[in-house]
Amino acid sequence: MKNLLLQIGSFVLPVTVLIVVPLLIESRFQIDLDFFNVVGILLGLIGLSIFVLTVRMFIQIGRGTLAPWSPTRKLITGSLYGYMRNPMITAVWTMLIAESLVFHSTRILIWAIVFFAINHVYFIVSEEPGLVRRFGDEYAEYQKNVPRWIPRLKPWSPNTANARR
Repeated sequence: MKNLLLQIGSFVLPVTVLIVVPLLIESRFQIDLDFFNVVGILLGLIGLSIFVLTVRMFIQIGRGTLAPWSPTRKLITGSLYGYMRNPMITAVWTMLIAESLVFHSTRILIWAIVFFAINHVYFIVSEEPGLVRRFGDEYAEYQKNVPRWIPRLKPWSPNTANARR
């Protein structure tokens, strides 16, 4: 039961980023079916799919939550994490861009840029040093081989890296 409550509580962050803040900064939510809506809906579905997959991996493989106050206990380097180090944040950012397109909202687009900038700084200043402390050489090797934001063309795996040596 405690784990379920931790998992539910960890959704405070994405709900705030994706729903609460956009509701606070945008006064109108009118949808006119056009090209931007279709692209936004498709982007939103892609972002949501990636988000669901990464959250599932955090729970099942990492044995933790997506929230920094209850982090994973195991480093996840497979699947999407073999291409880039932060697919979950990229998914949330993609959903924010989708919202800006669907609602024709410059304010939500600005919020998406601010969200990305905050996370970029947070990862450099806090998250990555914390991961180095928690996972040591395993994370340092991963960090050296997998980019933070721009995906690799082929996934990296610690097993294939060790096989080449």
